[in-house]
Amino acid sequence: MSEIDDTPRTYSGALLAAIAVALVGALGGLIWSYTLSGRLSIQQADLADAKQQNVKLEAQLRETDARLKVATEELGTSLGLTQKQMDAKAEEIIRREDAAEAGAQQLASAQKQTAQQVNAVSSEVSNVKTAVGGVKTDVAKTQSDLAGAISQLQSMKGDMGQQSGLIARNHDELELLKHRGDRNYYEFSIYKGQKKSVGTVSLQLKKADGKKSRFTLVVFSDDKQYEKKDKNLNEPLQFYSGKDPMLYEIVVNTVNSKNQISGYLATPKNAPVPAQ
Repeated sequence: MSEIDDTPRTYSGALLAAIAVALVGALGGLIWSYTLSGRLSIQQADLADAKQQNVKLEAQLRETDARLKVATEELGTSLGLTQKQMDAKAEEIIRREDAAEAGAQQLASAQKQTAQQVNAVSSEVSNVKTAVGGVKTDVAKTQSDLAGAISQLQSMKGDMGQQSGLIARNHDELELLKHRGDRNYYEFSIYKGQKKSVGTVSLQLKKADGKKSRFTLVVFSDDKQYEKKDKNLNEPLQFYSGKDPMLYEIVVNTVNSKNQISGYLATPKNAPVPAQ
């Protein structure tokens, strides 16, 4: 009998617990529903306010458009312009603005291109300056070398006892003398028996001895002739020539076995020159 009495009591406790859980759940649901309902009401009120604001803005926009239209018509009337003319004016203004903007872009592009060209020219000028500096250095060195080479040339008396200028013993030394520019120089080569014009005079080789490096030369100048007999290499052969007699010099640098001599004629800078 005791076991039978305890069974209902157990069922009654479980039922009460289930009822309590259900009540708590229902209470929580009521609270959540109430909160959600409040939030929904607030959002609906905000939405209503927003709609009212939109209505007001639309009304203000329509009013502004109407005023603008009236003002435009009044302006057109006061200026004597039709709507079509006003539209054309507006399009023209837009075209001018577009053209001005395009012009500004072209100007900016031209300025940029000009700046690039200026930079390029500046770079080229800098390169030219550098090159000129190098050339000046080379010229200075050349002048120094030339002065040193000329200082090694010899000066001696000629066969007439007159002090000669510097004597060139070969073609290279003659080129050095030409660079000085203080005399006129004419190079020549003559075979035995040949009469040849050199500068404003004529020369004829009568004898050439390659072994002894001696020769005999006849000079024709101003209807006169001067025989330079048994002369040596690099010996200044002197004579006077010209209306106002000036000292001329002949220097022979080589005598070969083919009866040929080579050398040069030196005349004063102001002496007559041969006709072209």
